Amino acid sequence: MFQILSGVWKAKDLRKRLLFTLMILAIYRIGVVIPVPGVNASALQSIASKSAVVGLLNTFSGGALSRFSIFSMSIYPYVTASIIVQLLQMGVIPIWEDWSKEGESGRAKLTQWTRYLTVLLGLVQSIALTYSFSRELTGFITDPTIWTYALIAITLTTGTTFLMWLGEQITDKGVGNGISVIIFLSILSRLETVIPSIYTSWFYGHPDELLINIIKIVALLVVVLLLVIFTVFVQQGVRRIPVQYTQKQVGNKVYGGQSSFLPFKVNAAGVIPVIFASSILFFPTIISQFFPGRAWSDWITNYFSPATWYYGAVEFVLIVAFTFFYTYVQLNPSQLAENMQKNSGYILGIRPGKDTEDYLVMIMNRLSLIGGLFLGVVSIVPLFFNGVPGLQNVAFYFGGTSLLIVVGVAIDTVRQLEGQMLQRSYRGFIR
Repeated sequence: MFQILSGVWKAKDLRKRLLFTLMILAIYRIGVVIPVPGVNASALQSIASKSAVVGLLNTFSGGALSRFSIFSMSIYPYVTASIIVQLLQMGVIPIWEDWSKEGESGRAKLTQWTRYLTVLLGLVQSIALTYSFSRELTGFITDPTIWTYALIAITLTTGTTFLMWLGEQITDKGVGNGISVIIFLSILSRLETVIPSIYTSWFYGHPDELLINIIKIVALLVVVLLLVIFTVFVQQGVRRIPVQYTQKQVGNKVYGGQSSFLPFKVNAAGVIPVIFASSILFFPTIISQFFPGRAWSDWITNYFSPATWYYGAVEFVLIVAFTFFYTYVQLNPSQLAENMQKNSGYILGIRPGKDTEDYLVMIMNRLSLIGGLFLGVVSIVPLFFNGVPGLQNVAFYFGGTSLLIVVGVAIDTVRQLEGQMLQRSYRGFIR
């Protein structure tokens, strides 16, 4: 790790990318503390500590929601918009499906539509947040007029749009996937609340239970370490499918004849299904805020809290489903089989063409099932921690979505840096 960072710092272009990423993240952290005009943000502190949904949203926003800053909605309207666009281009909207096959130009058009949808969803979510908080907190809006509400909605939507742009800048000119890196930093920035909370619950005022609480801390750290090791092990797992290429003669030269392999990751979707699932589960809660007092709205509020098993069960199912979905978005078995056939390649014991495609589909389904179950199981770990006294408010940090995102983004970023370093260290056969 330190060797990679040392190599990155020595390479001028990579150093610029790293410094650019750090600069963008610094801008993001500055925006987290800039409050939205027209609100009394201090009134939110009590809700963030009592509501599991608000607390989770506050974690993903890096503490911006508890301050009701310009980045209170974080990047999740963009994530939701990306999910919708990807689903609709799977045969629902024909022209979007055609764009997805046009390469870079088609992806640019879909990205533009994702931006438009992000603004729309951001506007809806900003109105929902402002409306729900103003109903629960007296004096939350300093001047409750329609112009104040409009100003707040526009400010929050602009903040999300600007955050989306910052993420795109990191992806294009920095290091790693910009959206994932921003969420990664948001989660890490909230770890400062974990130690004081555990100290207050386990040690403050309990001197006679010092030894027992130390044993609890050691056991907790061991469990978290095992979860991290397990996560890294699965994230790094690869299934290699051997591929043989036949010899072909072009003029007086013979090409091919060598053996290779197709590397299929056990969890090819990475942490994207986790981010997608959490984003989808936030949406019903946000919509229910428009209709307080209704039976179905109260049901969503009570049973779709991140601290309930209902939430955990739905999250588990969504993560498994999105793992299959995103794996097929990343890896197209039909295209892989066609490319192998064009290059005179075949899998040993499998006929080229349709049989190869069916074989790849079978392999991808098995790996997606393993990867999806792994992500789903780790995502519900905080529900077990919720039963431990003193961990109810910080259980989210010791597993589940936070652990998967932090470890997954770290692995992907390091792997990208390793690839960049490998390209620069390769001298080729001329030297």
